[in-house]
Amino acid sequence: MPDKESSAYPEPSDFEVMRPSYHEDESGFVTARITISPFTVEGESQTKAGARRAALYEARKTYASYHPSYDEENPFPEHFVDRQGAEWELLPPFERSTYGDYRFTNDYGEEDEEAVEEDYADIETMLMWDVRPAEVIEDDDSDS
Repeated sequence: MPDKESSAYPEPSDFEVMRPSYHEDESGFVTARITISPFTVEGESQTKAGARRAALYEARKTYASYHPSYDEENPFPEHFVDRQGAEWELLPPFERSTYGDYRFTNDYGEEDEEAVEEDYADIETMLMWDVRPAEVIEDDDSDS
């Protein structure tokens, strides 16, 4: 009996080596389409790179639907600061169904005032916004 589950659906890494086709709509969003005949995945984002990342995430999600034992990889670290200075943190599993996958906070205040915005987003929305980590925050779990 083979060790690996098999199906006609290609492995997610197969999509990574394929060149996407891109289409920009009138609102400026870019759609990336990656095809491994007869399968096609699409992702949408504000940039070509973000659209490609979204399409690859869709490939992993689809593969996981064919192979329940596949550990779907999160494209983001658990805790990070993005290129615009917002801090993102992965929510615990029991909060994700209510709020989304990540909580993010922005500090828009001047030195003498505090204006902090907190909101939530799921991974698909983060990919659509083309959120990318600028700095990964390592949680200090030591009791020193």
